[in-house]
Amino acid sequence: YGDDYFAQFKQWYQRRVRGSSAVSYYQQSQNIEKLADCYYYLEDYDSLKGLIDQVPENSHLLESIASKVASVGMCEEAVKALQKCGMVKEAVDCCVSLNQWDQAVKIAQTSSITNVDDLLAKYAAHLLEKGKLLDAIELYRKANHFLDAAKLVFKLAEDSQEVPSHALRTKKLYVLGAMLVEEHTTRSKDQSSLDTLVMNTSIEDTRVIEQAWRGAEAYHFLLLAQRQLYDGFTDAALRTAHALSDYEDILSLEMIYSVIALTATVSRSFATCSKAFIKLESCEEEKAREQYRDLAVEIFTKYQPRDARSVKIECSNCEGHITDY
Repeated sequence: YGDDYFAQFKQWYQRRVRGSSAVSYYQQSQNIEKLADCYYYLEDYDSLKGLIDQVPENSHLLESIASKVASVGMCEEAVKALQKCGMVKEAVDCCVSLNQWDQAVKIAQTSSITNVDDLLAKYAAHLLEKGKLLDAIELYRKANHFLDAAKLVFKLAEDSQEVPSHALRTKKLYVLGAMLVEEHTTRSKDQSSLDTLVMNTSIEDTRVIEQAWRGAEAYHFLLLAQRQLYDGFTDAALRTAHALSDYEDILSLEMIYSVIALTATVSRSFATCSKAFIKLESCEEEKAREQYRDLAVEIFTKYQPRDARSVKIECSNCEGHITDY
């Protein structure tokens, strides 16, 4: 070690010795300002935070003590000192600088601070950067920002779609998101008139509200069709599978028409099966297209593309007779 190191160590040691001796004198004279400086130099942070209770409200010393404890990461104590002297905004800023976002949001919500929404957005972005999507959803839900929470739940559901075996989990996520949208709509109607609600809703939010249940409906029909098929209700499974074609914005084309092709084959509705294979043979992956093409050749070399059943129902629009699926 060089001379500079020993000089710095000597200076530090002398300061600590002088500080230790000075503490007793400042305690006797009740000089809180100098006492705070001594505790800070001595790194006696427990004694330093104890001074917060001794300093009267709105004293300038509270801001000084808050600055000292905040510099060593003692966020809770710094907030206590700042709130005691009425510096609420500075308390929120202190929480943000120390990444104590949850505490910052709590303070903002219980005070007269007007930019709570901005603070929530920043905290949510902070959580999302760390991959804490569930924590961000819970943050918005507790803050009564149900639509923002719903958007994140729908994102979680979309990510879950990548694993086909998680269909039930995906449906539950879509249901949860839709329920959050319903809660948002109910509370918004209670707080404002219908005209005000429409004017204050963006195009994106309007789309989310109007299509809140589409994801849940799509996965409900998907799971129902499979359940009916395995239970032996093949005609009912085919009718349910046909409903999936209305949800191409939610489910993949391959998922929809593979279910339709399967249920149509089992119920011996080969004309319907043929139409489903036409869709499947237009999928993006070359390997998958070839597999579907080979499977179609195998099926339709044995069976004519005709539906074995011919149950007709009356159309409600033209009064003509059409198939019941």
